[in-house]
Amino acid sequence: MTDQFSTPLELPLSEETLEAINAHLSQLSPQDILTWALTHLPALYQTTAFGLTGLVALDMLSKSGHPIPKLIFLDTLYHFAETYELVQQVRERYAVDIKVYKPEGCKTIQDFEKKHGEELWEKDEDIYDFAVKVEPAQRAYQELGVRSVITGRRRSQGGDRASLQPLEVDETGLLKLNPLFAWSFAQVDAYIRENNVPRNQLLNQGYRSVGDWHSTQPSRDGDTGERAGRWADKEGKTECGLHKNFSEMKLRAKLEEQRIPGEEVSTASEVVTPSA
Repeated sequence: MTDQFSTPLELPLSEETLEAINAHLSQLSPQDILTWALTHLPALYQTTAFGLTGLVALDMLSKSGHPIPKLIFLDTLYHFAETYELVQQVRERYAVDIKVYKPEGCKTIQDFEKKHGEELWEKDEDIYDFAVKVEPAQRAYQELGVRSVITGRRRSQGGDRASLQPLEVDETGLLKLNPLFAWSFAQVDAYIRENNVPRNQLLNQGYRSVGDWHSTQPSRDGDTGERAGRWADKEGKTECGLHKNFSEMKLRAKLEEQRIPGEEVSTASEVVTPSA
């Protein structure tokens, strides 16, 4: 099916064009959304933590008849051993180029803790998220010339993702494609099993979603969310920071660096909101 959009898209997109694109993509299957993206989205990469949805998208891309976009893996240094093993399995299975980015100036956990102190995720989760995910992602985008990324987000994951559209534009102008935005977990799981897609072995041990080892645990009796076990002790937390407002997080991180010991740092929203 043809469409009226330029190939590749001319940026920046107007609100009207974005609405028209989403109306078009909402009628397509994930495979067709990905095929559309390969011809329309400029400088396209896939950002992934090797969760199930991202792996489904990668497998679909491998069968599209087009070259697979390069992957960007944000190595927080705190991933489970099983996650690193999965990275290697994916590299061998799909022969895909994986660009690995770590926290700035850090190659090991020891480097990170020397720079930021121990258990930063307990002391300030926003600063931690910025250091291990947001800053490395922005550095990757700048160094690689990324203008569009494929994500593994879906509406059924809930939280901030409940109103996802197929294509979004963040405050930096980055295009974010969510090809499986409308799929349920059951559909993702069925695809994984039917196509023998590699998956994290922790999912066979009671984990529903896998992140850093210090903030991920097996789901408990009564847990119903698809991401149960992630940030279990952080009430209301649903995102790692990668899909939050970059400018606010950058400003707060900068203020933290300049903070006088003993002072409290305001939240990002408090910092950027002018007084009446």
